[in-house]
Amino acid sequence: MRLFRSSEVLGIAADALDFAREASQETHPDEYMGFLRGEDARNFDLDRSGTVITEVMIIPGTRSNPVSATVDNNMIPNDRRAVGSIHSHPNGVLRPSDADLDTFGQGEVHIILGHPYGPTDWKAFDQNGDVRDLDVLDVDLPDPEEFFDFTEADLDVDFSEEYRDPGGRRR
Repeated sequence: MRLFRSSEVLGIAADALDFAREASQETHPDEYMGFLRGEDARNFDLDRSGTVITEVMIIPGTRSNPVSATVDNNMIPNDRRAVGSIHSHPNGVLRPSDADLDTFGQGEVHIILGHPYGPTDWKAFDQNGDVRDLDVLDVDLPDPEEFFDFTEADLDVDFSEEYRDPGGRRR
């Protein structure tokens, strides 16, 4: 199973790009790094087939300094929705370094965000390091807070009877 899929990436959700820009500002002067995940464009009623980048996946244990960010490859999940990478250049340079190009081999799109991380301080590249077009899409993403939207009563539900088989044994 491959980590990155090959469906054409149509664009990035504005909220996902904003998240990465804010994360880059917060980690400055150190580099920021994440991986991009996408969803089928049909989930957003777009009239084109392909993938929309909807999330930036943060990898635990990522180490960064002002000139590099390093990810422990063992921590990268085998994610079928992964489509590329995103990282910042605190020096503001919006072109890939040789080290960047070494990491661009997987995935269809790689984004570099440059200081001061404004709305136009970024570029997208293909796996060869060539600039590519990437639309910023105003799509409605699910609210991540809804995932954690439960109450104390939800936690106190007694499932003991539901998890017993007809013989009374726990499943």
